[in-house]
Order: sequence, then C-alpha cells, then structure tokens
Amino acid sequence: MAVTGVVIACELLAVLLTLARTPGWSSFYAHLPQAAVLLLWIGLASAALLCRLRPWLTRHAVLAGSVLAFLVVLGVVVGVSEAAFWLGRALGAGPDTGGNWFPTGRGPFLARNLAIAALVMGPVLRYFYLHTEHQRNVRREADARLAALQARIRPHFLFNSMNTIAALTRDNPAAAEQAVEDLADLFRASLAEGTQLIPLGDELDIARVYERIERHRLGDRLQIDWHVEDLPPGARMPGLTLQPLLENAIYHGIEPSSRPGQIAVHGRVAGDRIEIEVSNPLPGDGGKPRRGGHRLALDNIRERLALAYGDRAGLTTRHDGGRFTATLHFPGVLAA
Repeated sequence: MAVTGVVIACELLAVLLTLARTPGWSSFYAHLPQAAVLLLWIGLASAALLCRLRPWLTRHAVLAGSVLAFLVVLGVVVGVSEAAFWLGRALGAGPDTGGNWFPTGRGPFLARNLAIAALVMGPVLRYFYLHTEHQRNVRREADARLAALQARIRPHFLFNSMNTIAALTRDNPAAAEQAVEDLADLFRASLAEGTQLIPLGDELDIARVYERIERHRLGDRLQIDWHVEDLPPGARMPGLTLQPLLENAIYHGIEPSSRPGQIAVHGRVAGDRIEIEVSNPLPGDGGKPRRGGHRLALDNIRERLALAYGDRAGLTTRHDGGRFTATLHFPGVLAA
C-alpha cells in the first residue's frame, strides 16, 4: 500500500511538472515519459532509503530527523540525476530537446531537479511533522485519561478493603493482619508497574490476592471457580481491570445473600483475542438488600479498554439463568 502511494504521487507530480513546462500537447506527450521515469526512480529510491534509515532517524528529535530526511532525499535526487546524465553520455544522447530521454546540460539539469525536490519535500515534511505532533498529543491525552480512570478505581478498592480489615480487627486480629499484608502486596504489585498495560499473569495474581482479602470477611459464603489455565500470562491488559469485575461480582452476587454463592471466572483464547468471563449469581427473594456506597461503573472499564485498544476490545454483560455475566475481551498481544 505504501509503495502504491509513492508510485501514484510520483506519477501525478510528473503530470503536473510536464504540464507546467510544455507549451502544447505534442511536447507534453513527448516529455511525460521522461519525467515519469525519473520521478519514479527518485521516489522509490527515497522511500527505500528512508525505510532503511528509519531506526537511525527515529533516534533524533522530530525537527532534526526531518532535516536529515530532507537531506537524504536531496542526496537521492543528486544520485539519480547524475546517473541519468552519465547514462545519457554513455549512450551518446543528443541535446535535452525534441523528446530525447537523456539530458546533456549537467548543471541546469541537476539544479532544476534539486529546486523541484526542495519545493516538494518542504511542505511534505512539514505535513508529516504536524501529523506526528498531533498523534503524539492524542496519545498523551489518552494516557492522561487512562491514568485518571485508573485513579478513580484505586481509591474505591482501598476504601472497601479498609472496611474489610476494620471489621476483622475485632473478631479475628490474625486475619486482619494477614489482610493488611495482602493489601500491601496488592498495592505494591500495582504501583510497581510503570506502564498502563501489565501482563495478564500479574492481573490474575492481583485478583487472587483480592479474593483472599474478601474471603477473610465472607468466609465460606464466597466460592470462586477459576478456569484460566489456557490464558497466556504474557498478554497485556490495563492494570486493575479484572479485579474490579471480581469486586463487582462479590458486591452484587455474594454480599446480598445469606447463602453461599459461586463466582465463575473462565478465560479462553479465541483467535487473536483473549476473552475472560466473570459470572455471579443473582440474589433471590431471600437475599439482603444491597447496601449503599460506591459502585464500580462498567462504563469506566469500557472507556479504559477503548483508550488502550480502540474498538479491538470491549466489555459486554448479560443476564442468563439467574446469573449475571460480564465478558471482557481484548487483543492477545504478548508483553515484550
């Protein structure tokens, strides 16, 4: 696709330049093949060289990289122009008039080509510079929004966990101490990750630590059936995404009922994406009413997934057979 774009751009430029320099249609058709072939060689050679030098160019600042790319293209123009001139000399070409393919005026030919290349490449590089800056600003804004959404979840989780620990301190001090250690481990693992995306294995560890914290409070009422053996632990996902779904399942499916309830967590790989289902029972008529307080907004998770993956990830929910199921799916990209 990129090569096709280069070819089309070169041929359109050849048509434009030939129209500008020829007085009539007869000379236009005579000079168009010359300009088309010359520009095609310049365009393809410049694209190939820039792609080869891309790792080196990206190590420089945007402005410096743009200047270097500009000089590389001018160097290609000089090389192709010189090759055309000396090839014409070797083949005994005549004057650069009347439709002959090769130039004989070396200086004017090279100066004209360099001037055209500078006039064309200046606006092109300016466009790419502005496009790069725009993409960088969009990415920074998305990262800032993602960090803000994560910050909204973490205080909510800390609030609920501290309530659990406070309830344990009177009845079971040893369990309260263990819960404090689990909470410390949980936040140490969460805060140690410097990027927005963490390995799936770490996210599963976070969810299991959270399960231990809640089990101290709920005891045998909480039963979680894990089926995540087939998930690749190196796949990346936004941190603290699975844990809030587990928290939501406990809050709405286990706490309102006085009877034990089972939460099922199923993970699978479907093609090039990963799916994780968190299913919880819906309390019956005998269940206690849900207590007020902060509630995890599923839209929060959807927005975080959209910021991280665009439309390649999402969260769906359904009610089926007395159970509520939240299905999380995202690309199965492995951690570097």
